[in-house]
Amino acid sequence: MTKKELLDRCARSGEERILLARVLDKLEQAQSRGVPARTAFLSPAEQASVTGLLSARGPARHLFWGGYPDSERCICLFLAPWQEAEDLVLTMDEHLAAVQARFPEEAGLTHRDILGSLMGLGLERELLGDILLPRPGLCQAAVLRETLPILLSQWEGAGRQRIRLEEIPLSELTPIPPQVKTIRDTVAALRLDAVLAAGFSMSRSKAAALIASGRAAVNHRECLKSDRQVAQGDVISCRGLGKFVVKEVSGQSKKGRTMLILERYL
Repeated sequence: MTKKELLDRCARSGEERILLARVLDKLEQAQSRGVPARTAFLSPAEQASVTGLLSARGPARHLFWGGYPDSERCICLFLAPWQEAEDLVLTMDEHLAAVQARFPEEAGLTHRDILGSLMGLGLERELLGDILLPRPGLCQAAVLRETLPILLSQWEGAGRQRIRLEEIPLSELTPIPPQVKTIRDTVAALRLDAVLAAGFSMSRSKAAALIASGRAAVNHRECLKSDRQVAQGDVISCRGLGKFVVKEVSGQSKKGRTMLILERYL
């Protein structure tokens, strides 16, 4: 399959086509030059797009990594023919860096405050990974290695607060375990509208309307089909409401309904 055919098949929009074309360029670079090549940071939805592209293309040796396990925003790094994934994780600081900012605990800075101050430096979102707030008065962020000098020389504050900034090893990034609510429910069928309704405690008709409006996604990919079949392990999200994971499909109840265990992120 040619590059154009791949993009025609996988890209759902002009913006996504540009993203996937750049990814294919990085893959070709790794394969033709024999050196690792990486993308900028990708959102979960962009990672899903890239995964779909690589599945359509055929096997490609790659790794998603954002500085720590289960990072939300990750780069996609394509391995050179002579490399193994385990080797890349050990040398990932060649591609990524981490910074830590301290500020008064009472400042109450939020993720939005931190991101706004970084964007105010003229940085694109793709240069920045996850922003972590492990405790009051402390912020950590993963960034592309080439972005580090800009931050160390120009990032002086967030909101109205001055910050004290330093580089830290990637191993010191401290993500906060997500808070989840376990939901046990039953559905007549494993349709997206039924499962979405169970996860967000709403009527099936309202769930169907949200899906039709383009607000729902399965595994970070927009889905407009209410009858889309859902499986164990799927991540279901709805813009404005949050997301949940189909943790377990437990079988049939005595009334013939499918029993579910969902974990909703708070």
